[in-house]
Amino acid sequence: MKRLKNILIAFDQLINAVFNGWPDETLSSRAYRWHTSGKRHWPMHVINDLFFDPVHCLSSYISERTGRQLPPEMRPE
Repeated sequence: MKRLKNILIAFDQLINAVFNGWPDETLSSRAYRWHTSGKRHWPMHVINDLFFDPVHCLSSYISERTGRQLPPEMRPE
């Protein structure tokens, strides 16, 4: 299951990069950044609804900021 999740996250990051986003960021994290900057609000709401989780994008953003996607030896202390 972990392997499948990693592949889905990599695909998500690829789609984000194709649409001119940062290459190591997920669409969810990007949607949260857009929401907080006032740029676009609807992507965050759509993604949160797709996952049936009102804080999915926020959680993804926090994960990106804290380096949870990195191998343990590369995470910030």
